[in-house]
Amino acid sequence: MLEGSRFPGIMGSVGGINNGSSFYDMAYYRPLGEGSNMSIDSLNSMQTSVNGGSLAMSRDASSVGSTDSRTGILNHPGLRQIATPNYSVDHSVMRHGKVNPGLSDDALVQALLDTRHPTETLQGYEEWTIDLNKLNMGLPFAQGAFGKLYKGTYNGEDVAIKLLERPDNDPERAQLMEQQFVQEVIMLANLKHPNIVRLIGACRKPVVWCIVTEYAKGGSVRQFLMKRQNRSVPLRLAVRQALDVARGMAYVHGLGFIHRDLKSDNLLIFTDKSIKIADFGVARIEVKPEGMTPETGTYRWMAPEMIQHRPYDQKVDVYSFGIVLWELITGMLPFQNMTAVQAAFAVVNKGVRPIIPHDCLPALGEIMTRCWDANPDVRPPFTEVVRMLETAETEIVSTVRRARFRCCMSEPMTTD
Repeated sequence: MLEGSRFPGIMGSVGGINNGSSFYDMAYYRPLGEGSNMSIDSLNSMQTSVNGGSLAMSRDASSVGSTDSRTGILNHPGLRQIATPNYSVDHSVMRHGKVNPGLSDDALVQALLDTRHPTETLQGYEEWTIDLNKLNMGLPFAQGAFGKLYKGTYNGEDVAIKLLERPDNDPERAQLMEQQFVQEVIMLANLKHPNIVRLIGACRKPVVWCIVTEYAKGGSVRQFLMKRQNRSVPLRLAVRQALDVARGMAYVHGLGFIHRDLKSDNLLIFTDKSIKIADFGVARIEVKPEGMTPETGTYRWMAPEMIQHRPYDQKVDVYSFGIVLWELITGMLPFQNMTAVQAAFAVVNKGVRPIIPHDCLPALGEIMTRCWDANPDVRPPFTEVVRMLETAETEIVSTVRRARFRCCMSEPMTTD
């Protein structure tokens, strides 16, 4: 287990600042140009109650497609006299050369490339500081309330670049975002697994934070399912991808971490159709349950104990995995006929869960049922989930082989 003393950005409490909500995790990002039917439940908090307690639910209000920042970086006094950086856009990648209007008015990019301010490092993680001379910024492909995601290259490798804006005139929010930035960098720097997104590097400037990771050409699982118009993926692929997630989470839990925002938006698909887990901005080292902050993650995937602000542990990730497995099997958005508020009420007050298809493999139905059980103690650890999925995978392969054998045997024999 990783030592807590090495992770000051993780062990520090964030309670009391907007109820500990994450201000920049991927729940607050939406692909540019896509409609509002994404599973992004963010911003504009609405207060209601669950079992007599307060429940903060959300709906998206981000300015998708806007080049403006929600917190006024374009008007930041430190940027008003900045000359346009000597970069250009060519095939969606910025290169040294003439100025191209494609990114010349992007204040986040200007702030990052402002040569008047040196890049800052994280103490003890200096080797992860990116060299901006090797970073080629491409156009943004997703935007949220406090930052954008860009495609680009670093040292010739395709990368995803997350730029986060330091909020003006809100020191508490800035402190929380700083803590979560440090936390994500430190966690990704220490998580080395084939099913965890790989960190390339990071840096800080006075008004912007930057995190660079490997780029997933296939996008997120949720984007992939949307493009398929909520049609399920082939069963063998669904189980193989579920195994990728379970193995990655078994590794994360084995190091004493909790992800707390496991959902299809945070699962990235790579060229070989493998899945890697991303977005550890709200993850934590497991500490005393009463130290956990509520209202992190996204409500459609959130365990009831988190919704109710009750003590919780690593089993909240297991609950979320059960919902993700259902998504992979069905291709559908969880509780798609409900708002996030309605889904939370149904989960907590009525024990509602997604309907398992009648033709679902019983072994997979059992995994889902156990994972999203209301009692965390009933939910299996990810090590057991991996074993159960491996057994299901073997059963699926054997069934396919038997079916093919029967098909061959039923073909009429021909004679010369």
